[in-house]
Amino acid sequence: MAHRVTINGETREIDAPGDMPLLWALRNELGMVGTKFGCGIGMCGACTVHVDGQATRSCSMPLSAVADKQVSTVEALEQTPVGQALQRAWLDGDVMQCGYCQAGQLMNATALLTNNPNPSDGEIDAAMQGNICRCACYKRIHAAIAKVARDEETANA
Repeated sequence: MAHRVTINGETREIDAPGDMPLLWALRNELGMVGTKFGCGIGMCGACTVHVDGQATRSCSMPLSAVADKQVSTVEALEQTPVGQALQRAWLDGDVMQCGYCQAGQLMNATALLTNNPNPSDGEIDAAMQGNICRCACYKRIHAAIAKVARDEETANA
């Protein structure tokens, strides 16, 4: 069955079962491999995308649930000022180690700062709690998010 989904601003038709996880539709049907598979049950955050601006675990979101919704993936992160600022902060802070979880980390951080441009340290920790980093880069991730939050230009974007 064909499902119409807007992904990164482009309306796409995906001919797949409605119960297929969005993650697999993105990766296998559309070739968008930036979103990663981690745990398959929505607990690690590696598969995080935005659905109508909200951070969402794509491994547990059925394709049918995103019909007529706006989906954003890490491939479009640079299209927003917050996404650009986070990518710069990630590089400046040498955040990544293995890098596997980073697409999900960046997507979750982007949703946080888009909805709350000036979060407290506690709000950053709470928002990022569900994203697991096997390399334990949590302090660098937190520092990069806090750096962007303190940047007046990004906060007012």
